Amino acid sequence: NVYLLEQIAGDHPNDCILSEESSDVSDRLNANRVWIVDPLDGTREFSELDRTDWAVHVALWERDRGLTAGAVTLPALNQGFGTNPSATVPEAAGRPRRVVVSRSRPSQAARLVAEAIDAELVSMGSAGAKIMAVVRGEVDAYVHTGRQYEWDSAAPIAVAEAAGLHTSRVDGSPMIYNQPDSWLPDLIVCRSDEPISDQLKRKISGQCDVDQKNVINAADVKNIYELPLILHDEGLDTQICEVLKIDAPLDLTPWRQLV
Repeated sequence: NVYLLEQIAGDHPNDCILSEESSDVSDRLNANRVWIVDPLDGTREFSELDRTDWAVHVALWERDRGLTAGAVTLPALNQGFGTNPSATVPEAAGRPRRVVVSRSRPSQAARLVAEAIDAELVSMGSAGAKIMAVVRGEVDAYVHTGRQYEWDSAAPIAVAEAAGLHTSRVDGSPMIYNQPDSWLPDLIVCRSDEPISDQLKRKISGQCDVDQKNVINAADVKNIYELPLILHDEGLDTQICEVLKIDAPLDLTPWRQLV
């Protein structure tokens, strides 16, 4: 905790910090930038030498923007995940559905979700490790109701959102951070591989005044950087260039090489 606070303060002296291991200060509520830190998520698991499900969280919250950056490391696995570049969630083909739950206090809500989608329950410690299990493609969802604070989820949620996963409170409302009360007890993080139905595509195309064939499934885009290439391959980039008054055609060869 001391190391992280010193590094952040040295590079960003005007920013505020909310850390599990430090006293909370009200100044953060008026700050434009707040770092939300959990230097050791999964203390119980860390104390057991044979376990790897513990993590380190660092996230950045900015006023009017919410979470803008985050990083989660799993030191025992020598793995790290961030928002730039974002992680790519592997496909889940060939295995049963899985819902990860708390090792010490699995919620009834998670059990109900698992029953509803015919999924296996997988127990694990550390909120960060559980959300990274969804990011890594080991499980399909993490459903939690119970005891958590902003530092438990901020960085993992930022990483999950950047990877294209669904994140929300259990009632579907967004995860909101840097609140006067840092208590944030419930969440859902899950993959969404179900294609958009034709009926929903018709509604979207009608509302957006676009052809139905131009409505692309979010699940079709494994990485946001592939989106320009997908639009180009579908012949839609010319239309976009016309609207934005950009000369076309564009040479996407360097971009394709980058992706």
